[in-house]
Amino acid sequence: MQNCNQCGKCCTKYGAADLDTNQDEIQMWALFNPEIFQYVKNEKLWFDPATGEQLTQCPFLELANKASPEEKDKYTCSIYHDRPQDCRHYPSLISEMINDECEMLEPVDKQNHFRAQKKLDILMIDSRS
Repeated sequence: MQNCNQCGKCCTKYGAADLDTNQDEIQMWALFNPEIFQYVKNEKLWFDPATGEQLTQCPFLELANKASPEEKDKYTCSIYHDRPQDCRHYPSLISEMINDECEMLEPVDKQNHFRAQKKLDILMIDSRS
């Protein structure tokens, strides 16, 4: 299994209406991160603060600058250290990564899900409770 190459597939797939949060997280944003909290509406993510409309993409997902035009797109998260719990816990399952076409997976990972899951669990140990 490779390290994340910032392809953005997870963020573009799950970064809008499918993303979940919890009351504690919302309260922390309200107190300490109003720039994040302004995109919360009725305990749901991500809503345009000006219009109240649901966004189709996370407002904190940014396309990184390229050194050359032929480079692949890479994405960054401007709230990485304060990102929602769902984001911190992804990826959780190899089957999920396969379904999402996650670029962290190598061919050997797709052949041996059990071993790949053990590698993933070690990689993600600091992100999960």
